[in-house]
Amino acid sequence: MKSANAKKPKLADFLCFAIYSANLAFGRAYRPILDELGLTYTQYIAIIALWEEDKQTVSSLGEKLFLESNTLTPILKKLESLGYLKRERSASDERQVIVSLTGAGRQLREKGLEMNLVKESGLSPAELKTVQNTVVAVRNSLVKATQARQ
Repeated sequence: MKSANAKKPKLADFLCFAIYSANLAFGRAYRPILDELGLTYTQYIAIIALWEEDKQTVSSLGEKLFLESNTLTPILKKLESLGYLKRERSASDERQVIVSLTGAGRQLREKGLEMNLVKESGLSPAELKTVQNTVVAVRNSLVKATQARQ
């Protein structure tokens, strides 16, 4: 007969913990490069999102980054104070704030292109892409399930 403890899941059995701890490990791996750039990871991904699509609203950027406005706004203010982006009220709708990169912000993104942790991940590029696609599928399913409950 199995003991009662055999049925209790362990921390290592939780997918959410695997993803959470992998996120922390990525943060530690990126830290030396980001420290050199003077950015946090969240600031850097905001720069990347604006590099992909400049001149977007704060709400649109927040949706892409999965960040609420009250979390994103201080990040954007800091990046603006560093001269990497500018925030302007929309001429057509003053309730909306449009965010765009400055020349310095575009240059900063280019400096960060060396942040490629494929080798450090221990996975081949194909394996890494498979893991990424799987994690995105899990995330999208969870977002959909959460929205359905609201």
